[in-house]
Amino acid sequence: MTNFPSVNPLKRASYWLAMASLVLFLDSCKVKETDVTPSQPTVDDSPANKLSADVATTWAEMQLKLTKGTAGYTPPVAARAYALGGLTMYESVVGGLTNNQSLQGQLASLTTLPKVETGKEYNWALSANAAEANILRALYAEASRPQAVANKRIIDSVEVVLKNANKTGIAQDIIDRSEKYGQSIADAIFEWSKTDGGHEGYKRNFPADYVVPVFPGAWSVTESGQKIPMQPTWGTNRTFVPANQNMPLPLPIGFSSSYTSPYFGQYFEVYNINKSLTAEQKEIAAFWADNPTETFTPAGHSYNITNIAVKQTKAGLGKAAEAFARVGITLNDAFINCWKCKFKYSNERPYTMVRREIDATWKGLFVTPPFPGFPSGHSTQSGAVSEILTDYFGADFAFTDNSHDGRKDNTTGIILKSRNYKNFAEFAREAAISRLYGGIHTRQDNETGLAEGKKVGKNVLALKFKK
Repeated sequence: MTNFPSVNPLKRASYWLAMASLVLFLDSCKVKETDVTPSQPTVDDSPANKLSADVATTWAEMQLKLTKGTAGYTPPVAARAYALGGLTMYESVVGGLTNNQSLQGQLASLTTLPKVETGKEYNWALSANAAEANILRALYAEASRPQAVANKRIIDSVEVVLKNANKTGIAQDIIDRSEKYGQSIADAIFEWSKTDGGHEGYKRNFPADYVVPVFPGAWSVTESGQKIPMQPTWGTNRTFVPANQNMPLPLPIGFSSSYTSPYFGQYFEVYNINKSLTAEQKEIAAFWADNPTETFTPAGHSYNITNIAVKQTKAGLGKAAEAFARVGITLNDAFINCWKCKFKYSNERPYTMVRREIDATWKGLFVTPPFPGFPSGHSTQSGAVSEILTDYFGADFAFTDNSHDGRKDNTTGIILKSRNYKNFAEFAREAAISRLYGGIHTRQDNETGLAEGKKVGKNVLALKFKK
């Protein structure tokens, strides 16, 4: 996936348009191989599950591309966008799922959503297609954005391609009804999203009026030179799941200037490991770096793993939409809770502490992200998502993660290759430890993140998707 930081939007639009048609054509023709035997989905004869998941997976992949190519979609902002995309996808097809129900009344302040017409026929692929196009236009194609022209054109193009692929043999009244319903779902969810505190968050990633706290062990400017930390108030946003709103915050190890203290030990471990990283450790760090200027962000990595699982199980449209909704909601709430904790304690990063107390010239493998350390965002969201995917696809679900296959990591120069995992818990643990190898998080940051993320995930699992 090529990044275009300075290309004319109209030229970029032509590129996206050509690539969209090519990707859709190639995906429809090739069989993707995997090193493991695909799991079999649970049999469900619901109308929405008799349909292919192609609409769901194509839009998920398009949202990943849009996130990567659109300025301002930092990790918390991206996580929220994936949540809105996944929720919209699910609500647009839930009327075609015999055993499922809407999440209205369960998600915070989401009291009502449009209803299907009783006794009327719908095509759920067309409903989902219209819904996703509508929500992504709202999220990624605001008129004031530099990428607005390119984003709208690619969204419009994909919508037309998928509509043409799914309307054959469908009566016009069913087409119109299905698309109108999908559009109304997207409109309602977008209106609801405007009140959660994250609306247009891409415009205020680094608010100039934020006063950085100063105290022993506090976050301060690192090698990035960014003086204002990223999204300092994101933790005050409304979570999707009410139970995730007021979770007790974990306590970090207390600051100490003593060389024999647990505090010192946490940072010294980062320094010591980074002095002699193995080739494997560097590859792990690079694979999970998910730099938002180069990739679809850490949240996007988890969303793509969901896409991999959906394809591997040959899930129907309804099952796919539910998976994306579950994971998207989890990503949003995980980042809110993580950011709440980060800015409650404003803990310093290894770069700051090591250079002050151990080695004044030290730098980790990667440039430190511009926000406090405790806990790790990668670890929190990975721990949360692993809970969801394990529950949904199984504890022994082996898969190959090809999220970055063939991409060159700009920091290390490593050409990234697919990585294999025996289960979802294994990917979460590796994603967490990668931050230690990268030199940007302590073990405490990672282990706490995993544990807190699992709590967020369990709260999402308590939602009643089934009747």
